[in-house]
Amino acid sequence: MKPNPDNNIQSINIFKRLIYLAGRTEDAFVIVALLLMALIPVVELVGRALFRTGIPGGTEYLQHLTLWIGFLGAMLATREGKHLRIATPLNWLPPRAGRTLDCVEAFVSAAVCIGLFGASLQLVIAEAPGLPSWSASIIPDFIENWLEPFGLFEDAGLTTVAGWIPIWVAEAIMPFGFAVMAIRFILGASERIWVRALVGLSVPAMILLTMLSSGYAPQLVLPGVILLGTVAVMGVPIFILLGGTALLLFWGDGVTVAAIPAETYRIVASPIFPTIPLFTLAGFILSEGRASERLVRVFEGMFGFIPGGLAVAATLLCAFFTTFTGASGVTILALGGLLLPVLLKSGFKEDFSIGLLTSTGSLGLLLPPSLVVILYGVIARVPIIDMFKAGLVPGGLLIAPICLACVWHGLKTGAGRAPVDFRKAATAIWIAKWEVIMPIFLLVIIFGGLCTLVEASAVLVVYALIVEGLVYRDLTLRGLLSMLVRCGALIGGVLIILGVAMGLTSYLVDAQVPMHAATWAIKHLQTKWVFLLALNGGLIIVGCLMDIYAALVVVVPLILPMAETFGVHPAHLGIIFLTNLQLGYLTPPVGMNLFLGSFRFERPLTSVSRAAFPFLLMMAAVVLLVTYVPWLSVGVMELLK
Repeated sequence: MKPNPDNNIQSINIFKRLIYLAGRTEDAFVIVALLLMALIPVVELVGRALFRTGIPGGTEYLQHLTLWIGFLGAMLATREGKHLRIATPLNWLPPRAGRTLDCVEAFVSAAVCIGLFGASLQLVIAEAPGLPSWSASIIPDFIENWLEPFGLFEDAGLTTVAGWIPIWVAEAIMPFGFAVMAIRFILGASERIWVRALVGLSVPAMILLTMLSSGYAPQLVLPGVILLGTVAVMGVPIFILLGGTALLLFWGDGVTVAAIPAETYRIVASPIFPTIPLFTLAGFILSEGRASERLVRVFEGMFGFIPGGLAVAATLLCAFFTTFTGASGVTILALGGLLLPVLLKSGFKEDFSIGLLTSTGSLGLLLPPSLVVILYGVIARVPIIDMFKAGLVPGGLLIAPICLACVWHGLKTGAGRAPVDFRKAATAIWIAKWEVIMPIFLLVIIFGGLCTLVEASAVLVVYALIVEGLVYRDLTLRGLLSMLVRCGALIGGVLIILGVAMGLTSYLVDAQVPMHAATWAIKHLQTKWVFLLALNGGLIIVGCLMDIYAALVVVVPLILPMAETFGVHPAHLGIIFLTNLQLGYLTPPVGMNLFLGSFRFERPLTSVSRAAFPFLLMMAAVVLLVTYVPWLSVGVMELLK
């Protein structure tokens, strides 16, 4: 009997429909989770102010929503190909070589995800004492236990979320997320089914080989790390490099790999971490609306009368957006297309304009409510308010020379200068008044102690939604939902890096690497000033090679003991760390902002690097000043207490 082609076509259509429905369901979960994250702290704040009570267990719900957003977003990032990478994929390779490389990357990525899936599953089973082991003889018990989960844990003393949700239910998103990502990496290996099948079968074969060769684990760690580093340079996501390295190191030492998801859970579900997705969401809402256009007119009206005033306005606008979106490159992607034509039309040279917009993509990373400052404060255990105070002057010093360069360029070329028009400036400010007061409002509620940082971030999201959606009506419902999905993918791409990086950091700390590094530094660097100079050079390299979020989690615990040995204040170290990593983003040939600028402006990487180089030198001078004059950070922090 011959096969019926119509049946095959119908089967394919049903399969595609199921994939579509699964994708839409995934999007819906992300949208609901993000909106709940914004609403819960606001309801808590209002309830506490009016009724002296909040949502029972609200903080725990919020923490675990962050965990779910992280993994749901990471699944989205895998689906959309939006994971952060050290380098862009090697698209210049010949087609056959490119296809082969795609298969290798898919195999390595899927293998690491399967390894992390197994590690996460171990953690979930360990957290649920009543869950059986994976033995065929107890499968009926497994089904019975799942039918009555709450009865199962009544006598087990199980930790719960908000007193009623078993903790393993919240943690189950980790193995589920890693499994979905592994499948998607396999499906992304090729359009051909037989290639996908080959890659898919290779992954369990590799896992089995790893189990059989466990006796040679210490000898296999180094080759494995070299392989991961090689494919990372070729475009594999950063979290695969970090997670794979952590798996290899724990496996080589014979330590349970469940330590990796345990650390992932610990940092992602920490009380302060909801600020990262919430501030990112606020930045996305502003960029999705026409806030940037209104603020361009405001800054143009305020600074347009000075030489190069429009470039100064663009610099301040980019710094403003970076404070909300973090040093993630969103500013370049969101504002680059808007501001470049405006600068060119005003008479600025193309190289200057591209260099300026590429360099200002992470310019406001020291100013409140910067996500990286918050993250450093969490890791280094420095009060976040103190970190914000310490970053005020250095943040201003980074912006000042860029603005002076804009003025100098304006004097030289006559570009970007408009006649004084106070009425136009007042009109622009009045139109954008709700967005102009936003940073002032945020600083008042944070530094005034009116609410916690998490509540402030949630209030900002709700405020931005009201302003952009109801006051200016720039956000349609369809646009809002699409924006929430894209925001979820970015958040997931960042949080999954932080999670697996924390696992790697745990291994390094247990191996006493920070202590050994501090001993080496005392022996060879001898003075504080030499140490600071070496620190600058090392951090610039780190900034070139690592995403800033991963660098914070992995590198900060390593250098804190060294800095303490040389008497460097943790807040001062944080400012040095962040400014140097910002510098690394612009350092050729692999600075991340250079790649983003090349992509956004459709210019060769060498051309963008050359355009950004003068701004790199200016920032380097500020970094040295901030490094060797600690009063600019610590002194100001103490002064503002």
